[in-house]
Amino acid sequence: MGRILAIDYGVKRIGLAVTDEMRMIAFGLTTVPTPEIIAYLADYFQNEKVELIVVGEPKQMDNSASESEVHIKPFLEKLAEKFPAIPIKRHDERFTSKMAFQTMLDGGMKKKQRKNKALIDEISATIILQDFLKTV
Repeated sequence: MGRILAIDYGVKRIGLAVTDEMRMIAFGLTTVPTPEIIAYLADYFQNEKVELIVVGEPKQMDNSASESEVHIKPFLEKLAEKFPAIPIKRHDERFTSKMAFQTMLDGGMKKKQRKNKALIDEISATIILQDFLKTV
């Protein structure tokens, strides 16, 4: 069985999370500058079997698309073009950044660590993936 990879897309950087091979546990992988993501994923996919990509879907409270969706659509097209053998699913990512920050607080991280936006993106991707795993 292959892994599931989750993406928390951002204009500057992308948080990544992945499951174990049994798809039971989600854990943070890394954060990658957005312009470097396709090359990073190509390298990662050569070393790890990934059977599904889950991309966070930002929504407004009324379920309409968030303004950031305009940046995500071209990314999704490029992702599908470069990796056609790997299906892509979307998953609601509302409140993941706030939940990630709260996780950092609950974990006792120092103020300096909590300002690390890359870490917030990675934790957000992990939360997206954990929530997605509840639905499959």
